[in-house]
Amino acid sequence: MNNFFTSPASEWDDQAVRLTPIGILTVAAVIVLLISIALFLRYRQSNSRRITTKQLVFSSAAMALALVTSMVKLFEMPMGGSVTLLSMLFIVLIGYWYGPYAGLMTAIAYGLLQFVMEPIFYTIPQMLTDYPLAFGALGLSGCFSQQKNGLIKGYLAGVFGRYFFSFLSGVIFFSSYAPDTMAAPIYSLAYNGSYLGAEATITIIILALPPVSKALAQVKRMALEE
Repeated sequence: MNNFFTSPASEWDDQAVRLTPIGILTVAAVIVLLISIALFLRYRQSNSRRITTKQLVFSSAAMALALVTSMVKLFEMPMGGSVTLLSMLFIVLIGYWYGPYAGLMTAIAYGLLQFVMEPIFYTIPQMLTDYPLAFGALGLSGCFSQQKNGLIKGYLAGVFGRYFFSFLSGVIFFSSYAPDTMAAPIYSLAYNGSYLGAEATITIIILALPPVSKALAQVKRMALEE
């Protein structure tokens, strides 16, 4: 696989690899495929192609905002992970607007997009756990799209889903980073919970503000109207 999809990376250590341009193009093709599947599933549930076009516009805008705000890091952890400017919220919104199928597919695509931004990894299972699975869990917000206070419930579900996969990755792939005085599962719980919990707390406080909740409700109506 080296020299075709991946090549050795010097940024981390001798066991890490980086995607080659061909590898990045392959991941980009998968991203396009996932978004296409999400659009198709939404179209199957809709009687109008205009809904699908609108979904593409709103979902693309949300993904772009998520990507931009993920680069605004209020606090960055020493070995990966950061408190960003509400970046998870914008991915959660896609599921909140269009339901679990579109939410999960676009969230997985966003996870791969995050990976492409820094395409360095150790193994395929580690990459899948840290990116498409962890970020893809944000799409669980779609399961609460029709419920009262669905955005807050969906956001919490998505964050807990991402937390689970980040915790799992820490235990399986990065347990060697745990200090000698702390068990790897406890360290992973604390490490990943610190930055995810901080961003989630900030976001929930903002979502609870009446002007913000009213504005987001109006945006949802715009996203769904024919």
